[in-house]
Amino acid sequence: MDSESQQDPTPIDLPMPILFGKPPKMHRIVDSRKLTLPRVDSSLSTYLPKAPAQAVLGHAVDRVLALPSVGSKSFLITIADRTVGGLTVRDQMVGPWQTPVADVSVTATSLTPGIKTGEAMAMGEKPTLALISAGASARMSVVESLMNIAAASVENRLSKIRLSANWMAASSHPGEGAALYEAAEAIGMQLCPALGVSIPVGKDSMSMKTKWEGKEVTAPLSLIISAFAPVNDISSTWTPALRRPEDVGETVLMFVDLADGKKALGGSALAQVFGQVGDEAPDVRDVDFVKDFFHAIEQLHESDIVLAYHDRSDGGLFTTLVEMMYAGRCGVEIMLDKIVKSGRTQDLVDTLFNEELGAVFQIRKKHYNEFKGVFAPLNPISIGTVPKQPKQDLAMYYGTDCVYRATRKELQQKWSQTSWAMQRLRDNPECADAEKSNMEDDQDPGLRYKLTFKPQENIMSYTTTLTSQIRAKPRVAILREQGVNGQSEMAFAFASAGFSPIDVHMTDILSGRFSLASVVGLAACGGFSYGDVLGAGQGWAKSVLLHEGARNDFQNFFQRKDTFALGVCNGCQFLSRLTDIIPGAESWPTFERNVSEQYEARVCMVEVSDPPSSSQPPSVFLHGMHGSHLPIVTAHGEGRATFSSTGTSTPQHLLDQGLVSLRYTDNYLRPTERYPFNPNGSPLGITGVRTPDGRVLALMPHPERTILKDVSSYLPPGQTEEWGEFGPWIRMFRSARRWCG
Repeated sequence: MDSESQQDPTPIDLPMPILFGKPPKMHRIVDSRKLTLPRVDSSLSTYLPKAPAQAVLGHAVDRVLALPSVGSKSFLITIADRTVGGLTVRDQMVGPWQTPVADVSVTATSLTPGIKTGEAMAMGEKPTLALISAGASARMSVVESLMNIAAASVENRLSKIRLSANWMAASSHPGEGAALYEAAEAIGMQLCPALGVSIPVGKDSMSMKTKWEGKEVTAPLSLIISAFAPVNDISSTWTPALRRPEDVGETVLMFVDLADGKKALGGSALAQVFGQVGDEAPDVRDVDFVKDFFHAIEQLHESDIVLAYHDRSDGGLFTTLVEMMYAGRCGVEIMLDKIVKSGRTQDLVDTLFNEELGAVFQIRKKHYNEFKGVFAPLNPISIGTVPKQPKQDLAMYYGTDCVYRATRKELQQKWSQTSWAMQRLRDNPECADAEKSNMEDDQDPGLRYKLTFKPQENIMSYTTTLTSQIRAKPRVAILREQGVNGQSEMAFAFASAGFSPIDVHMTDILSGRFSLASVVGLAACGGFSYGDVLGAGQGWAKSVLLHEGARNDFQNFFQRKDTFALGVCNGCQFLSRLTDIIPGAESWPTFERNVSEQYEARVCMVEVSDPPSSSQPPSVFLHGMHGSHLPIVTAHGEGRATFSSTGTSTPQHLLDQGLVSLRYTDNYLRPTERYPFNPNGSPLGITGVRTPDGRVLALMPHPERTILKDVSSYLPPGQTEEWGEFGPWIRMFRSARRWCG
């Protein structure tokens, strides 16, 4: 049955009391209360009485960029695994320099080649506005979530979006109960029905107040909106990363203002950093503007003329522009004449720091008229360009006067200052300092692909025939243990290369229900076996070494000449503890706590250093890949290669023996120990090791998580079309299939 069908629109039709009973209706009497708040002085003279007029705008910029709600959240993002499952298309980090400015998160529907559908999720919240207007706060939260999810290619935009509302209030506090009712009515009875968007789920916390010894802390009314929608093309998600003119030609920056020129500063980041709230809140000025915006967005996704997109939110238009500049590592020239009344500080501040609804688009200059036509009802304005010049400066002009100028690296370091300070307190401070210093390099080329092979090339050593298709595929045991979570994407990687993956839990081997004698391949997957309580991979390894049956099974498997084994992340740590029973692994390192003293989830550059010479057999997994440099997902807390420092177990000895298969490099493709290019501090950048016969490979990064091309965090435009549905890391698994014959 189809709930949207005209013939049978209600496949399930039950009276609500059957499900919920007949609880008594709650009746509450509450008093409305409006705070008397002063207007924000946008000249800033009240708050900076001694500052020279020409320096006032700079003071405002410095303060706003350091506010936690505006600044970088990198210190929170890189400590969480965002790619497990192999379905993450768009996370917080965007572009070649992995800048945390994404508007929307996108996942693929399934691990299926050729399927472009997925899911998008975005958030909206404006709790500071509730101090001025509860209704405005709720409305702005809803539309902010919609503006964020607009970056994804959602079919039938508004009608397909569903919202989840998380309400938090001290409902018994004077005025807060009435504010809660006002906010709920504003979106539940007015805005959302007008937009055709529903809120089927949510939660609430109504006791956001605490008292102790005559003191109390009361949280303001907060509404956190999460928006969800199906995506029809995961490959056409927009990001804020500006494109350089040498790559795409001459471009323009278009500003779409949904506030009809209004510039309320109430509840803004600017007000907050000067200890103010303000008396006028931004609001959804016209519901039809929002509808027109999303109608235009749908057309733009179909026409594919948008190069970059970012909505105006915390920190105002200024923050929108600089975040786009950070992600693209380019210069920006802004002409304010069309959106500012005059060059006075007050008018500049009103325009650059109000947080009304709006968005900035980057398009090619040749598409200017087409873009204007799509957005005709909203009168989009050209406000700037990305100049073709080596300097990465932000320059803002009113007429011929430059009213503000700063370099990209100066602004990005200010924007990252708060995140850096927190990271420095929590983690190894030297690592925090090293990461911050990387922002100074204007020449840094970022992530890139320099391949010595063609990802789409068929390297199978046999010709596909009718009988070969019927013949049984080589069986690979996808091994997992308690806490392991990377088995799905590992199985998909092997299946995509022509193997038959078999789900094997350690209990199957320990109980004797399964024997490795029945497979030619073994893949130990990533995760957190036994919660890493005994050290990463150690508990898993001990369950093999201390069990006679399992030890013999593994030992016999490794000694067979017709087998191969792969260990990734936790599986790598597991194999590094089994060197007693893996022939040729005696000089392998173990993998210990990262030098940053923190879990690291990043996308890093690696070099395939597997030796191509005839002195040793090539790795089963790396046929034709020697010398390639490409990005790879990393996600681990204990990945630092640690050697016993004996004559046969040192980093240099391992490298000299040709037993190092992968090394971390910086963005200049040089092997490195520098953080965060090397996220764990492994000596000589070592992150993948092999046995002399090439049959066993252990590596800390995750090639299996980006088997599908579209789930890569960054793909260089124009370089990947010929790859087909798969990314370069499929070559590893096809290489193993080739070895099997």
